[in-house]
Amino acid sequence: MSALFSALDTLGQAGTPEEAVARSNLGEALRRQGRLAEAESHHRKALAWLPDFGGNHYNWGVTLQALGRPAEAAAAYGEAARLMPQFAPAPCNQGVLLRDLGRLDEAEAALRRALALDATLVPARLALAALHRDRGDLDSAVAAFRACLSLRPDLAEGQANLALTLKERGQRGGTAEDGAASIVGFERALCLGLPDVGGVLAQLVQQRRHLCRWDGLTALSGRLVELVREGRTQQVHPWIFLGEGAGPALERACAERYATWKTRGIRPAFPTRSIRGPKLRIGYLSADFHEHATAVLIAELIERHDRDRFEIVGCSYGPDDGGPLRRRLVAGFDRFIDLYAMTDEQASGLIHEAGIDILVDLKGHTQNARPGIAAHRPAPLQAQWLGYPGTLGSPAIDYVIADPIVVPADHQRFYSERIVHLPDCYQPNDRKRAIGPVPARADCGLPKDAMVFCAFNASYKIGPELFGRWCRILERVPGSVLWLLEGPAEVADNLRRAAAGRGLAPERLVFAPRLPGPAHLARHRLADLFLDSSPVGAHTTSSDALWAGLPVLTVLGRSFAGRVAASLLHAVGLAELAVADWDAYEATARRLAEQPAELAALKLRLEQARVTAPLFDTDRFTRSIEAAYATMWDIHAGGEPPRGFAVPPQG
Repeated sequence: MSALFSALDTLGQAGTPEEAVARSNLGEALRRQGRLAEAESHHRKALAWLPDFGGNHYNWGVTLQALGRPAEAAAAYGEAARLMPQFAPAPCNQGVLLRDLGRLDEAEAALRRALALDATLVPARLALAALHRDRGDLDSAVAAFRACLSLRPDLAEGQANLALTLKERGQRGGTAEDGAASIVGFERALCLGLPDVGGVLAQLVQQRRHLCRWDGLTALSGRLVELVREGRTQQVHPWIFLGEGAGPALERACAERYATWKTRGIRPAFPTRSIRGPKLRIGYLSADFHEHATAVLIAELIERHDRDRFEIVGCSYGPDDGGPLRRRLVAGFDRFIDLYAMTDEQASGLIHEAGIDILVDLKGHTQNARPGIAAHRPAPLQAQWLGYPGTLGSPAIDYVIADPIVVPADHQRFYSERIVHLPDCYQPNDRKRAIGPVPARADCGLPKDAMVFCAFNASYKIGPELFGRWCRILERVPGSVLWLLEGPAEVADNLRRAAAGRGLAPERLVFAPRLPGPAHLARHRLADLFLDSSPVGAHTTSSDALWAGLPVLTVLGRSFAGRVAASLLHAVGLAELAVADWDAYEATARRLAEQPAELAALKLRLEQARVTAPLFDTDRFTRSIEAAYATMWDIHAGGEPPRGFAVPPQG
């Protein structure tokens, strides 16, 4: 290569077509060595000399892609495709990147052009199948992934994506076979080998938890934790990792690596400012402004904000389900910006143009999150709140809004954000939530007079150790039953089998079908005590129980995800139900079952708290979070970097 360097370095500002091609080839060779800055320089010269040669544009695209500049790379591939209309890899690569950028219509057109030229081009088929999944067309995605695998059954990426799509379809009402097939697909992908196995291993672990398939789970979980501990993965989803209970230090490491991977190539795109208008403009960013737990919690807060001091903007990148909660939220915001069909870059640009002073991310690392929007830094200050119980590990987020129980001050080292403590509880509530008519126990398959323990947690929160404790509680309280929420088809069978294996009659597990909000809340009144889970506890599920008058029993966990119910209990005046350890949890459950007067007194206190407790005082909460926003801005306007602080009680 040194001879080629020497020859090229003697050239002037222009060269022959042959020299331009040689310059492009040199750039490609440098790229393969990882010398990307040098490669970029040579590609620029080659393009200046020979702008109408498609091969130069294609090589330029490959280098731009390696540099983490996907939009520029997509444009280069598009130019290569125009100049070389029979060269299928150019529109294929363009389509892959356009899909990553969220430009789905353009991506589909490019991928179909590539497949029209070469129907066996597996990367194009793989990207087109993923595009169907992006649009929510899971049936088409499954068919397309299977067609891809018919050409390349040994393609680990294809097996992993098919498995993920089957998992999602199963959770959205697909067949029972989807769940089992997804596990097989994840296992195949791991056997075939992947550059970073962490993401697929995490999905396998979570799917086994969803289905309560606990055989071999301990070994898989241990392997997952080791990958994170040793720093050998970036792709483990932080939300899944919370379920390992590995502690906040490793949860931060997982989140930071994942955030870096998900937002690679994105740089802050907008100038900051410290000047604001007469009202502080707050933008709430979410995909969940429809029938969703987050929307249920924040609806009244949005309506109760002080419009003399604040302008409240909804920044929505989720679908419109056409439901009443969506309509209520749209009406509650001063302005509602629909970002659903936009790329991250376009969405961040619109948020910046809207003049948002503080952008509040309500999603974090949860399903359908788009961290790339905040990564562009469209607002001078950016905070995360409510959606994700932990650190996002992103330099784009300045603050996490919490309370002293879910995130104690001495946990600052586990957070990349500065901690803001609200005085009562980090979680708001909607006092307008209706509770429907209470059915009879017999209508719900419950015994008339026996103790009913309720655990309406999602099935992935139920592990074998926790389930063993629940079985012991039932064994020690004769005639009692455990009321669980219906999940995937095989969950009931697996849990009943696990109960029988522990010597407990399977019929003492009762499964509740999913119901609309008011009916779901009403049936809580048939239960006697809600049993929380670990290491991820009940969050909105705890609020539902408390609002409906059902006491919750919990253990204070190591991390935010396991401390939410304790925070809610303190804010509702039942702090004694947040016990110190699991032995106390079992003993308390048994004592309350044996002391109906004590349990009745707890229920009476809870009923009275609906009117008086901070947990359900939306006006008090609104004043607290508004004080937090004002203090954040004052710190920023004063030229200081973000710093943690506590909001004083707001009477």
